[in-house]
Amino acid sequence: MAFAATNGRNRRGKASLFLICCVLLGLCPYLIPASISLLPALILAVLLGIYGLSIVLREIDNRFDQSKLVAFTPEEYQSLPMVDVVVSARDEENVVERLVERLISIRYPKDKITRMIIDDGSKDKTSILLNQLTQTFQEIQVLNRSRSSGGGKSGALNYALSKLNGKWIFILDADAQFNDDILLRIIPFAEKYGLSAVQLRKAVINSGKNLLTHCQSMEMAMDAFIQQGRIFVGGVGELRGNGQLIERNILNKCGGFNEDTLTDDLDLSFRLLIVGANVGLLWNPPIQEEAVESLGSLWRQRNRWAEGGLQRFFDYWSFLFSGRLGFVKKLDLGCFFTLQYVLPVVSSVDLLIATWTHSFPLYWPLSCIALSVSGVAYFRGCRRKSQGPDLPSPKLLRLLISVIYLIHWFIVIPWVTIKMAVLPKKLVWNKTTHQGN
Repeated sequence: MAFAATNGRNRRGKASLFLICCVLLGLCPYLIPASISLLPALILAVLLGIYGLSIVLREIDNRFDQSKLVAFTPEEYQSLPMVDVVVSARDEENVVERLVERLISIRYPKDKITRMIIDDGSKDKTSILLNQLTQTFQEIQVLNRSRSSGGGKSGALNYALSKLNGKWIFILDADAQFNDDILLRIIPFAEKYGLSAVQLRKAVINSGKNLLTHCQSMEMAMDAFIQQGRIFVGGVGELRGNGQLIERNILNKCGGFNEDTLTDDLDLSFRLLIVGANVGLLWNPPIQEEAVESLGSLWRQRNRWAEGGLQRFFDYWSFLFSGRLGFVKKLDLGCFFTLQYVLPVVSSVDLLIATWTHSFPLYWPLSCIALSVSGVAYFRGCRRKSQGPDLPSPKLLRLLISVIYLIHWFIVIPWVTIKMAVLPKKLVWNKTTHQGN
């Protein structure tokens, strides 16, 4: 029986409750004697710091470091499972030609692979270019979908699922770049370790464009390093949208993709967790993609990520903290929910009260721990031996700039929380524009 995706019922009420709780948490230290007002933040900092540091200081798990290309016998090569490579493309005229070239280059038994691009109601030249390209490259299947169909990327992927029958589905973004042996490495890896889903490490192609893309390159390495650490200690593994391999039977068990969320990957990650699926993150080879190049694009992207991230907790909280999950996974979820979502809102409340009362903020120990854990993950992640684009060297100045860059989440999360609590539910899929440079 499939575990159905939620319809996002009463998110506004849940967001309001979350906001009220964060305000009360921010206020509490100011209501106790000044001599012990730092105690709540210190206790939280110690507890969360111990768990966070255990993740970023752990020994590297070489199993998930890289998947080497093995030598297949002709029989082994022909016995590889069927796989569907799927890309949802909307207004991607800048990258669609390169995308088709990449898809055609994938090495895999011809009768075991489907290469599909979903033209999701493009208004630019994407449709024209795809029509021209498929006349030359007949291996590419194009599925046309009306722009008014709704559901965003999830809707496009669900539309394609009924026409696909592979054992595995490999989902890419339109700007994805990868080696031609990607499937010959990731599928044997998934089957060897009994994984139901694998996320490839995301690497930034345009890291050298400006300071913003440089910081995002380091951020992707930090995120992947933390994800591997969480998986290593028995915590939660998450998908990141681009470069994710999912077993079709498990995807069906999860009810497909949720069309009522802004982040299909994060939503699906929780449903995979609830049904007991094993998720892994592979460091090498990476999936390469463009980072956004302007502050406006970053703001829109991070607003969507933050809202989608909160939506999944509001939608599935009763399952996440039920008997379905073990203690370690609940601990992991609790710690990272606090660090990623609670802390930015509470810190904002703390700062406002401190400014009003002309005093010093009281949650600074917890903020320092969160940024310190991130700094260690930056350092160790960027020092890893990595294929694909070179990772920035984690020198002191770069680390400081990248840690300061993370403070933007302390603005984005509170803003999104207030917006979700006050405004009626409205799903707006703000698409990231790909330059194709």
